[in-house]
Amino acid sequence: MSKDPRTRLIHHPYVPPAGFGAPVVGVHKASTVFFADTAALQARTWKEKTGYTYGLHGTPTTFMLEERIATLEGGLQTLLVPSGLAALSLVDMALLRSGDEVLIPDNAYGPNKELARHELAAWGIGHRFYDPMDAGALKAMIGPATRLVWLEAPGSVTMEFPDLAELTRVARDAGVLTALDNTWGTGLAFDAFDLPLSEGGSVAVDISVQALTKYASGGGDVLMGSVTTREEALHLRLKLCHMRMGWGVGLNDVEFVLRSLPTLALRYEAQDWAGRRLAEWWATRPEVTHVLHPALPGSPGHEHWRRLSTKAAGLFSVVFDEKYSQAQVHAFVDALRLFKIGFSWAGPVSLVVPYQLAGMRSQPTWKGTLVRFSIGFEAVEDLLADCEQALELL
Repeated sequence: MSKDPRTRLIHHPYVPPAGFGAPVVGVHKASTVFFADTAALQARTWKEKTGYTYGLHGTPTTFMLEERIATLEGGLQTLLVPSGLAALSLVDMALLRSGDEVLIPDNAYGPNKELARHELAAWGIGHRFYDPMDAGALKAMIGPATRLVWLEAPGSVTMEFPDLAELTRVARDAGVLTALDNTWGTGLAFDAFDLPLSEGGSVAVDISVQALTKYASGGGDVLMGSVTTREEALHLRLKLCHMRMGWGVGLNDVEFVLRSLPTLALRYEAQDWAGRRLAEWWATRPEVTHVLHPALPGSPGHEHWRRLSTKAAGLFSVVFDEKYSQAQVHAFVDALRLFKIGFSWAGPVSLVVPYQLAGMRSQPTWKGTLVRFSIGFEAVEDLLADCEQALELL
């Protein structure tokens, strides 16, 4: 060994003893991965979790999070990507080719629809939007070019809860793959790979994606997504595209999500409880015509949610009476003190965003300005008081 400290500091012989255990998973940061010899270099493959080849293809830290998300979702394999939208993009890019068609719920996450309208359309991939509350309409829409059906439960912003099992069966019977945006359910509200049918038996989606940005992280400080499957060949199709696109995630971000997972169920339950309290309070208010929360009777698809689950995310929307102008509703939102105006949800701070339904849906069900609430961890009594004082402006 060289006596020069510059070399000795880099090639130091000390190796920490094995067997260290702690509540927090260790963070292994690497782009370069060392091999013992050329035989090991040539024998190792990045397609399986049997060894390490390059940081982009996995470290002990990313493998650990992938395995835990797969367990949470009820799947067998998971891929990590830089955001929830990247997860949606990965599925489209891996499975669709020019001349194919994808069917998307009319109430899907907006960027998923915009991806179809722009990038997919430019690549010669067709798309149509279907009514997720009508399985018969989906069945009639599936054609010879249809390769993928997107599902989402509940719908983005307007919170309609579809009959997931029936939609999945319709696609399966037609030989079409299904992909579910499962961010709201996060693997806790229901099992996407075991959806009970009304007459007995069950069906499984082919792919479940999440924005780990939301509940899995829970801190409002991480961007990450996941794609989970149960079928090896399908997983490989996705993983090959994942490799070619060069999608990686930051190891410190992986650490944050791993640290948050042990409290995921507790946080989900607490925000579910608080969200229902506030939604029930809003249902008594004369200023609004509709409270959109899957767990509330009368909310679109409530019976589908009730057959599938007893849990719900801390997220709901209210539709203000048409007599209140958009400017008045915006003034209400601006007057809120504890609710911060901002996108995303599932973090510790309660959030609020106003929406105009015109232009968001092919056939808007409700008229009036909609306001979406995401419930954090503040005292429910304080959040109710905040809403009440802001309503005085109306």
